[in-house]
This record gives sequence, structure tokens and C-alpha cells, in this order.
Amino acid sequence: MKLWISTALVTALVTALVLASAAAFAQSPHAGLQTRPVKALSEQQVADLRAGRGMGLALAAELNGYPGPLHVLELADRLDLSAEQRSKVQQLFDSMKAEAIPVGSQLIEQEMELDRLFATRTITAERLKAMTASIAETQGALRDTHLKYHLSTAGLLSQHQMQRYAELRGYSGGNTHHQHQHRQHH
Repeated sequence: MKLWISTALVTALVTALVLASAAAFAQSPHAGLQTRPVKALSEQQVADLRAGRGMGLALAAELNGYPGPLHVLELADRLDLSAEQRSKVQQLFDSMKAEAIPVGSQLIEQEMELDRLFATRTITAERLKAMTASIAETQGALRDTHLKYHLSTAGLLSQHQMQRYAELRGYSGGNTHHQHQHRQHH
């Protein structure tokens, strides 16, 4: 009799633990995000957009041998940039930020407006379509801004500097053949 009670008790406890675990896993991974000022953007994303940071938007360039101006400036000494190269890359970086910050701010405002329309339950199918198309256009403009400055930066570096950059960033052993082909076109 005692063995039966012990087995029943263990079974009941295990069942309770399994059910409690299932309830915990059933909670949405989005729980807690409803308190964010901009629901679709994390605080870090908002800060990055306001600061004109790349946020990985130029990875297609970066990982295929087109360095970004910020990273080139960070590695200027190790890349042995000339004073003229430093100046030109700095100008590119300043221009990129000057373009990216207002576009990032526009994206934040658009996301806030979309959130407001849902929060006030005033969104319509037509307005949703227009808002998401507008947001997509802004996202594309922001990505274009970052990508084009990678393209311009690559045009200022020698083949040796491009290879050194790839090594310093941990990309060596990657796409150096493609880097050489791209470099020949500049």
C-alpha cells in the first residue's frame, strides 16, 4: 500500500512539474515588449538609428570585400592609411552619418505612427498597406546609404590595404578572389 501511495505521489508531482513547465514555455517570447516606446524596435535599435550606426545593414558589402568607413578609420594606423586617405575616409564617414541619422529618425517616427494606429485601433487595411510600403522604402534608403559608403571607401584603398583589412577583421581565407576582381573595376 505504501509503495502504491509513493508511486502515485511521485507521478502526481512529475505531472505537476510538466504542466508548470509547459505553462512557462507557453508564454510568448514577446512578453514584456508591449511596454517599449517603439514596439517594433528595441532600445538598442532606436539608439543605433539615432546615431547613424550600420546595424549590419551593409553586411553584403562588408563580407564581400567592401570595407566601411568607420572600421577603416578604426584600423587606420594598422592599414597604414596616408593622410589623404584618412581625410577622404573621414569625409565619407561624416557624410554617411549625416545621411543616415535623418533616415533613421524617419524610420523611428514611421514605426511609432504604425504602433499608434494599432494602439488606437484606427488602422485600416489601406493605411496598413501604405504605412508598411513607406517603412520598407525608408529601410531600403537606410541600407542604400550604408552600402554606398562601403563602395566608396573601397575605392580609396589599395589592394594590399583591402587584404590587410580583411585579415584584421577576421575575414582572411574568405572571398579574396572576389575582392581582387572587384578591386580591378575601381
